[in-house]
Amino acid sequence: MIDALDEVLRRLLIREIPIKNGEIDIQFKQPNRNWSAQLSRPTLNLYLYDLRENIQLRQPSPLWAGVGPQKNGEISQRRPAVRLDLHYVMTVWINEPTDEHHLLARALMAFFRYPYLPEDLFPEILLAQPSPIQLRVAQPDHLQETSLFWSALDNEIKPSIDCTLTCALNPYQPITTPLVRERLLIFRNVITGATESPGPTLWTVQGRVAGSGAQESRRMSLVERGLEIPLRPDGAFTITNLPAGTYTVEISASGAESWQQELTVPSPEYRIG
Repeated sequence: MIDALDEVLRRLLIREIPIKNGEIDIQFKQPNRNWSAQLSRPTLNLYLYDLRENIQLRQPSPLWAGVGPQKNGEISQRRPAVRLDLHYVMTVWINEPTDEHHLLARALMAFFRYPYLPEDLFPEILLAQPSPIQLRVAQPDHLQETSLFWSALDNEIKPSIDCTLTCALNPYQPITTPLVRERLLIFRNVITGATESPGPTLWTVQGRVAGSGAQESRRMSLVERGLEIPLRPDGAFTITNLPAGTYTVEISASGAESWQQELTVPSPEYRIG
């Protein structure tokens, strides 16, 4: 994936500077003395010098997220992706300082125009990113000890621009499990271990209201109890504390005729519509 990000940066610079007929070379090399001594043409170099997880964007919950449609009473889940910061240092290698500064400024302006990498330049591997890939340029909190950086590379200090990409990397495979549609809560005596009685068994059921249209205007109610059931944006619902039996749910929406359907508890599936 990192090589795909390199290619997007290359395409962006070629388009925005612009670079025509390959008059400027774009490389992603370590800018040490041996490398720079071999350059024979104007070169814009982006060296990836650091990768680390963006802790601020870590998602401790939910631990699992649903991916894909629910089929055959099963759901595929996957852990959230890891968010990575990739730090590049961008330098220009050309004989005349005036030309160097001009090209460096053109590259800087090209990146400043895009707070996020443009998706029209993405190869296929990047199209599944869960969020836009952020591009931050010339921020004050990175590569502060430039003299140490260039000393480690055994090269002369050059004006440079720090560029940071923030993207998602998901190393986890989806896991398919049966859908949890109901919950049974049984009370036992902590001393004797016996099940407490009397008292009915109460069920918590989860399901979904099918259908398209203006979902935000839909309403669901449990007729026997005169209880309105909250619907989530995707039509999912949860009803708690239901004794086993058959109930009637009513679905209504603005500008449409209401309708009713039986709901049996417990049931293999709770799908309305």
